[in-house]
Amino acid sequence: MRRFLTPEDLGDLRKALDEARYVKANPFADQDLGRNKTLLLIFFNSSLRTRLSSQRAATNMGMNVIVLDINKDGWKLESEYGVVMDGDKPEHIREAVPVMGQYADIIGVRSFADFVDRDKDYKEHILNQFIELSGRPVISLESATRHPLQAFADLITVEEYKTKPRPKVVMTWAPHPRALPQAVPNSFVEWMKKADVELVMTCPKGYELAPEFMEGLTYEPDQDKALAGADFVYAKNWSSYHEYGQILSKDRSWTVDENKMALTNNAKFMHCLPVRRNMIVSDEVIEGPNSIVIPEAANRVVSMQVVLKRMLQSMK
Repeated sequence: MRRFLTPEDLGDLRKALDEARYVKANPFADQDLGRNKTLLLIFFNSSLRTRLSSQRAATNMGMNVIVLDINKDGWKLESEYGVVMDGDKPEHIREAVPVMGQYADIIGVRSFADFVDRDKDYKEHILNQFIELSGRPVISLESATRHPLQAFADLITVEEYKTKPRPKVVMTWAPHPRALPQAVPNSFVEWMKKADVELVMTCPKGYELAPEFMEGLTYEPDQDKALAGADFVYAKNWSSYHEYGQILSKDRSWTVDENKMALTNNAKFMHCLPVRRNMIVSDEVIEGPNSIVIPEAANRVVSMQVVLKRMLQSMK
């Protein structure tokens, strides 16, 4: 396994979920795989859960961990080809990445959309240079278009908490004061479409995802109708794809509160965190008995550990 970006990289999801259960029950069972191996985590933007869960997963596997925050700890990196480097970026990514590959066995990369050029963001300009140049297996710790470790953890969480073979899972847009990328909803629907769930997405008009993510997806623009009978409610904000990076609405009627949750089948509430309280979700819901955001976050260790295990096994 040389990269982790999509569910296809894991192969059979049932086997991956079985492996997740094993890893969660036996977190230190495979330390021989990671002994004398180094995980390098590269962050182009801030992180809490991704950084901590990745470090914990790696140490569970017996690995060494190096963390580099590009914005604080290293030179500013130029990523464009053919540019005259007479500005504030003294190092080019085409030298930096191969050097990083000399210091690590596996590299994790986190980089966000910049909302300047949609085509460039959706071509994963930064992430793909690590895949091309590092010579090492690469894990997406979130990119411009996807957050696969979060989506895998979400799937693990749904499997743990479902009370019927095929639950109804609703992803709902919710308001936010800032423009956020589509990475989390893109990955969530990508993974859930491959799972045994009834998936519904609801958002205001203009917030539909890119066509490749909307394909095969049940879309209901009326949030109340979408929530009816739901077993899981995943609230998330994202900015517009079609009017790229724009905030088209801050309509607070989309906030997930107790009245919204009353429409569901006693649904569990999910969110990737961090969350803007009383914008995305009310205090009462996120602190209520059906909120599973903390176990969901804990499963970030499990999702990362399964991926590391697969990569380390492929090195033997």
